[in-house]
Amino acid sequence: MAPIASTEPPTYQYAQHRATLLELARAAILSAFDDRAGQDAAVENYAKPLLEARACFVTLRLDGQLRGCIGSLEADRSLLEDIRANAHAAAFCDPRFRALSVDEFERLQIEISILNAPIALSFSNQFELSAQLRPGIDGVILAADGRRSTFLPSVWAALPDVGDFLRQLKIKAGLPGDYWSERVRAWRYTTQSIN
Repeated sequence: MAPIASTEPPTYQYAQHRATLLELARAAILSAFDDRAGQDAAVENYAKPLLEARACFVTLRLDGQLRGCIGSLEADRSLLEDIRANAHAAAFCDPRFRALSVDEFERLQIEISILNAPIALSFSNQFELSAQLRPGIDGVILAADGRRSTFLPSVWAALPDVGDFLRQLKIKAGLPGDYWSERVRAWRYTTQSIN
């Protein structure tokens, strides 16, 4: 399913809820080790914007190294539910890593990237697509031939060249790095990072 196009990113700033959101992610992970950890406050105790449908990614790092990253591209559940589900999945279901251990949990750094609605890009070749991307600012979703992948804006730090960024994004989608077709679709989005 393609993301819904939008030209107006939300202006609500989630940074004011930093402690709540990070604790929610930690509790979701800790609940796998301790049943009491997953007990949350009643829904009515959370600020209304946290109950609205939003998509997010949860990135886990251990000693500065990636330890898991799972997220959603479509806002089909509340931000609270999305954080809970993605934090747990990043810790225990990311196929690139073994399940997180309780010892690792104590040293874990958590980053939550809350996605603004993706904007569909119009282009007829890779050069035109590249010209619309803003390194360091845009997350990018690329889709073609039933495959889809995304890189968060933070990936630009490791792949600052637009050509390399797109090549690795295609490879992540299971396509050849030099793949091109008129069926390629792309969206860009920005995020609010909570860490």
